[in-house]
Amino acid sequence: MKAKDIMVQDYAIIRPDSRVKEAACLIFEGKAREETGYKPYGVMVVDEKGRLVGMISMTDILYHVRPPFMKHQVGGGSLWEEEIDFHLEEFNDLLVQDIMSSPVLTASPDDHIMVLVNKMIKNKVRRLPVEDGDKLFGIVYLSDVYYHTYKVWLEAGQSC
Repeated sequence: MKAKDIMVQDYAIIRPDSRVKEAACLIFEGKAREETGYKPYGVMVVDEKGRLVGMISMTDILYHVRPPFMKHQVGGGSLWEEEIDFHLEEFNDLLVQDIMSSPVLTASPDDHIMVLVNKMIKNKVRRLPVEDGDKLFGIVYLSDVYYHTYKVWLEAGQSC
């Protein structure tokens, strides 16, 4: 089984000069995948020629939505409550390119499923865009890699 056999081709993209709020909406309103029922965790960022230049995820957004002092604060506290409205207003002007992850680890359409497992586990990533050169083909999710690997075990007579 290869990346092209399990990749998802229905995915959202966004441009680097878009507002982070737009990316947050794409993730929030994303459709659950039929096979797994999971919603997208992130969005691929592409330039004007459709080339992959980054990824923006829920983690990227949540990390940056926190008021700056909370990134260094130890323990709890309610100081943020006084700043939240002000900070969310500043967040409205943040661009995707300001917080996206780049460069992005990718897979090739012909990468074997065990190559995908190795890349994902070693690099602690939950999704791999699939591209050949500069052309974006799809995205492989860790949950789908797991599902297809387990399905092979079941077909081989292994049971829970």
